[in-house]
Formats: sequence, structure tokens, C-alpha cells
Amino acid sequence: MRSRLFLVLVSITVLFTPAFAQKRNITEKDLFNFVWIADPQVAPDGSRVAFVRVTVNQRKDGYDTAIWTVSTATGESRQLTAGPRDSSPRWSPDGRFVCFVRSPEKDGRPAPPQLFMLSMDGGEAWQFTTLPRGAGGPQWSPDGKMISFGNGATTEELAKQKETLPVPPPPGAMPPAASPTPAASPKPPERESDVRVITRAVYRSNDSGYLDFKHPSHIWVVNAPRTGEDKVIPKQLTSGRYSDGNVTWAKDSARVYFVSDHRDEPYYELGKTDVYYIAVSGGQPTKLTTFDMGAAGFTVSPDGKKVAFYASTNQPVRSFTEPDLWVMDLAPDAQPKNLTANFDWDLGGGVGGDNSAPRGGGGFPPVWSADGKSIIALYGREGRANLGAFDAVSGKETDVTTGNQAVQSFRATPDSSKIVLLISTPTRIGDLFWMEKPGAPPKQLTHVNDELFSKLNLTEPEEIWYTSFDGKKIHTWVQKPPNFDPSKKYPLILNIHGGPHAAYGWVFDHEFQWMAAKGYVVLYPNPRGSTTYGQDFGNIIQYHYPGDDYKDLMFGVDEVIKRGYIDEKKLGVTGGSGGGLLTNWVVGHTTRFAAAVAQRDIASWAHWWYTADFTLFQPLWFKGPPFEQEEDFKARSPITYIKEVKTPMMFILGEADHRTPPGAGGEEMFRALKFRKIPTVMVRFPNESHELSRSGQPWHRVERLQNIVGWFDHWLLGVPKPEYEVAPKEQVPIKKEPGTTKPPGK
Repeated sequence: MRSRLFLVLVSITVLFTPAFAQKRNITEKDLFNFVWIADPQVAPDGSRVAFVRVTVNQRKDGYDTAIWTVSTATGESRQLTAGPRDSSPRWSPDGRFVCFVRSPEKDGRPAPPQLFMLSMDGGEAWQFTTLPRGAGGPQWSPDGKMISFGNGATTEELAKQKETLPVPPPPGAMPPAASPTPAASPKPPERESDVRVITRAVYRSNDSGYLDFKHPSHIWVVNAPRTGEDKVIPKQLTSGRYSDGNVTWAKDSARVYFVSDHRDEPYYELGKTDVYYIAVSGGQPTKLTTFDMGAAGFTVSPDGKKVAFYASTNQPVRSFTEPDLWVMDLAPDAQPKNLTANFDWDLGGGVGGDNSAPRGGGGFPPVWSADGKSIIALYGREGRANLGAFDAVSGKETDVTTGNQAVQSFRATPDSSKIVLLISTPTRIGDLFWMEKPGAPPKQLTHVNDELFSKLNLTEPEEIWYTSFDGKKIHTWVQKPPNFDPSKKYPLILNIHGGPHAAYGWVFDHEFQWMAAKGYVVLYPNPRGSTTYGQDFGNIIQYHYPGDDYKDLMFGVDEVIKRGYIDEKKLGVTGGSGGGLLTNWVVGHTTRFAAAVAQRDIASWAHWWYTADFTLFQPLWFKGPPFEQEEDFKARSPITYIKEVKTPMMFILGEADHRTPPGAGGEEMFRALKFRKIPTVMVRFPNESHELSRSGQPWHRVERLQNIVGWFDHWLLGVPKPEYEVAPKEQVPIKKEPGTTKPPGK
């Protein structure tokens, strides 16, 4: 009997060994095969979900987007549009059509995006807008007869387009005879100057480059075409020199509500929101109300009398103000009511990773229940992002989803009875899940990365809470290498998040999995100042950043070291944005790290204040400007402590980064360290903004990872890296003595 059991066990081992053998460690180049999901939209009857599917176009070193659907009953997916630049799918109220945005290709380059329509009865999609500067943000009217969208064309551009459109001949007219006279040479186009005359303190954006104040976005409407033969003419509703956004249809489809800031230089004042409405039949906008907060995610209640949204108060002025869920009557001079003043978690917020869908778009505005008695909203709590249902009067919260995960987006059927969720975990980039009713166990609909991930040896992080110097509890995660052995000694990488008001958590992060696969233990904490831990924890660093957050990080390193599996002589530190600033700060205050990589960093607060894409004219992080608070700016700038730095440093910089301009960060640190003859290297990425790690060109994202780990391999593990040397040592070929296999003298 024992021999028979032994044979069975041997057979099982033989059968399963090949499957296990196929598992391999994740690589940096696996990014080329990742698939992302974004902007899920539920069909009115709940039978299907449309979404944007994002993939890497390795040939063009970019991303392709197409519209797909998945059945909520069977999980069967199918492609609706060909792409490669399709986004913003929106169902008609009767579920028969999907409107979407496409950027057609013209002369080998993307043209301005336009609106397209696709019938669910079959057939090809057709284009129904051709406006200069394109069209975006489509929204169906509740009655399904019209679609609103945004456009930034000027009156002159629209008039010029109208002039160039061919005029059809009257019915029955003969075509004009060919003229023997040669046509006059076309008039050369007027030269458009590329010189920028800057008059505003905020004149460029990390996301879109230089801001174009000559082309504010306005609201348009168009009758919804039912076939490709329907010729519809868009109508412009709003105009003027201020952009209009946050568009929301009234329930009766007779008007749209929108937000428009009519301040030319709003950075001189605290945030506010002006709410307007305009009839779709035309006329002038009417201001409904004004309140002293910035707001996002407007959603009208089922009875059409209220609106729900996310917003943060602007008094008192704080470095971090926790966002809340608000409701407001749609009535003249109405003021919002805070539903979550006693709910100490971040409404409309979550946790960050490096794999949100690039170019995918979408959002997660709150959702009203059918009876208007509750509102479902996303909130972040202790490194997690889940949904809660909030009583529309008292604000009392009931969990809709729970668990160690990050809900990245969600939408519901019109009656809010069924919900689709886009969920990420440390071992899942993001898949769609279906909830038959709020609070029911979600069913997984998509498996977009299962084939790839079934071959990868991914590991779940270990969650740790530790006590910092002043008794505060700090939350961290430890990503360990595959086949981790606690009896061995591993090199450690401390990875610091940016923000500073952001959070790591239960979400997929390629960088952490890749570093662990290369043999490193990765420590990624949420020090004080991080979000998802309440108002006081987030704001405690105001006027003290960097400072005690540095101590939190060092206590985290000590916590992992005392567990016995870290080689204290092989410590590395890295971080991006605010994490880059803290990386610079760390090496100026301790020599315990063998190498550091500062990404998209800040070296001088004063230089950053003068050059960043947004202003710090309000006392959020400093009590005044650098010419009034010179000592404070100097004391909190890493460059001040450059003489203490002995750690070999790499700087990862995006050359189009307007959020943390290279000249205020890595360039300064690099030059100073070169003068001091401290080993240093600067890695610059052309055309990349502050979003390099999240939505940069795919090859740049891969090369970023290669350089970060390459630097640590070199200084922590002794791996030769001649590319990081000023004059790499030449490899002289060794001559062999005739008739031997040994070099001379051996």
C-alpha cells in the first residue's frame, strides 16, 4: 500500500513539475505585454459593460486604445472598435448606440479627436463632428435626443471652416464646365508666430505643456444621429474667454449645468466654484450659485433637485485638506452640505501605483441610489480604496466593498442596482468585477492579464505596522523576492512615494515586483503626510516637510533590519517627485545607504517655487514666498546639505517635466556632487513629463526601471556597469600562449 502511494505521489510530481517550471520572475520588459482597462460604462439594461482597452504599441513606442465590451452574464468579451485612438465610450439611454471619441489619423499623425457613433445592431462606426480643435467629453441627454461635448475652436476658426466647406449645387443643376483659364495660385497661409508672450504666473502644465488661453473650452450640443446618413449640425451653447467644464445634464434634458471660473488669475485667491446653467435651446448662461471650494464629479439626484460631488474646504489653509462628499440643492444661491465631516477618510481618493491605464481616461463620480436616499462613493482608508454607501441626509456610511484592494473606477446602471468595479491588487493590474447589488460578492468579468501572469512568479507583499519615534503608528509593506528565505541576507531598497500627500497600498506596482524579482527586499511605507489615514495624519507635515517624515522612514528601515534578513551594508533608497525630494534629504542626513536614485526630484525649494507649473502663492507648504521666508526655504532644501552627501547618486529626469523642473532638482544635485567628486550620474528622458513612470513612452518606462536597478546592482552588489563611468576601463583581450589554453604566466 505504501509503495502504491509512493508511485501515485511520484506521478503527481511528474505531472505538475512542468507547470511549475513554466513560472518565471517578472521582468521590466513584461510591461510591453500588459493590458489595461479604463473608463468602464454599464449598458442601461446591465447586460454589458463597455470599456477602454489599452495596450502597448511597441513599434510606435506608444499606446493603443480601443473600445471593448464584456457580457455581465458570461464574461465573454468582444472588440467594438478598431482603435488605435478610441476612448470615452458612452451608452445611449436606450442602450442601442455607443458614442465615443476617436482621433483619426491624417498624414500619418493623429488629427484632433472627433465624435463617432456605433450602432449595437451592427455595422461600422460613423463620424458626426468635424470641428476645428476636435470634440471631447460626450454626454447623452437623459431623453437620448442630444449629446453635449466640449470644443475650444475660436469664432475665426469656425468661420474659416465654414468658408472652406463645399456648397452643394441646387437639385437638378448641371456641374460647372471646366474653365480653360488656369486657376490662380493659392494664397500662402498666414504665418502663425511661435513666440509666446507670457502674462500669467501659471502658463504651462505638466499634463499638456504650454497653456492655450486663446482657445478656452466651451459647451456644444448636437442631435444624436441614428444612422451614418443623418447629417447633424452641432450648436455652440457657451462662449467667451473662460473655459466651461464639469458639464451635467438636468433630468428634463432642457438645460445643462456647468462650472466656469471667471477669474483671470485665480492663484491670488483661495479656491471657489461658480455653478451656471444654460438652456439647450440657447440664450445666455445664468449663475446658479457660488461656494468657496474647488469641486469635482458632479452627479444629479434622481429627482433632479440636488447634486452630489467631491470637494475639500479651503479654510483654514492647510497643506492637506481631506476631501469630503457634499450635496447641494440645485437652487439659486444654494450652499453645499458636508455629508462626511465626521468620516475621517479620503472621499474620492485612493492609492497610487505605476499601472493605471495610460491614456485610458475615465473617472469615478458619486452614484445616487434610485430612491435618492443614499450615495455610493469611492474612499481611501489605510492603503485601501473601496466603495461606501452614504446616507444622503446623515452621511452614515455602509460598506459596499471591502478587502485589501484598490477600486480604481466604478459605474452603475441607471437605477444603481448593479455596479461594475475596476479593481487592482498587488498581483493584478486591474480587472472588471460585477456586483449584482450593492454589497453583494463581486464576480470577476475580465481576465485581461491572466495568460501572462500565469507564467510569472509574483509575490504578495507583507503588511507591517510599526511605531515611530513619537509613538505614531506607521503603515508599510515589504515586497520580498520570489522563493524568499528568511535565513538569508538580502539587499534592501527603501522606496518613497511622492505627493507628499499620496499613499502606497494594496495596488499593483510593476516597479516593486521587478525589484523583488531581481533579488531585493523592497520597503514602501506611508510616512506622516500620507493620505488615507485621516486629516491630522496628512496635514501634520505642514511647514515641516521634509522633517519628521524622514524619521518615520528610518524607523521603518530599522524595523525590517531587526527581522534579521537584511544586509545592513547593502541599503538603497529611491523615490519620485516628493519621494525624490526625500531621497535627496535622506542622503544629506545619513550615510547608511550605499546608493540612492532620486527621480523627478527637488533640490532647492526656492528654485522650484520660481519655476514649477503651479504657484505656491497661498500658504500651503510655506508661510510666504522665498524672498520673505529665506531661512525656512533654505533649511528645508536638500541642496543646503550637499556637503554632507557621500552616497553615490543617480538622478532620473524628464526633460519636459514642468511639475519638478530638472533645473530645480537633479541638475543642481548632479553638478554639486560632480564638483565634490562623489560618484553620480544623470539619466535624462527626452519629451517625458512628470508622468514618466506611469504613462511615459513604453521603452522609456522600461529603461527607467533598468537604470534604477542597474545603479543598485552596481553599488550594492558590485555588478560592473561601464555605462556609469566617465572613462570605462578598456577590456584588453588576453593573449594565449601557442599550444595552451592558459594565459601567459599561468
